[in-house]
Amino acid sequence: MLILSRRRGESLIIGDHIEVSVVEIKGDQVKLGIKAPLNVAVFRNEVFQAMQEENRAAAAAPADIPALDLPVT
Repeated sequence: MLILSRRRGESLIIGDHIEVSVVEIKGDQVKLGIKAPLNVAVFRNEVFQAMQEENRAAAAAPADIPALDLPVT
């Protein structure tokens, strides 16, 4: 893990197209601004972990769902 010190208004660049800026610091809370291309997904870690768990649960769901008997048109 890379650990950097930044002050309010300073930023860092990840790769060629992602910029993370320190917007505000209040007590033990830091607000970050993230500029990234639209094709780059940006999630808070707890949201990402919840999505991964939901995906694992969906993949483990029983596969014995009966087929629908739909008329052929």
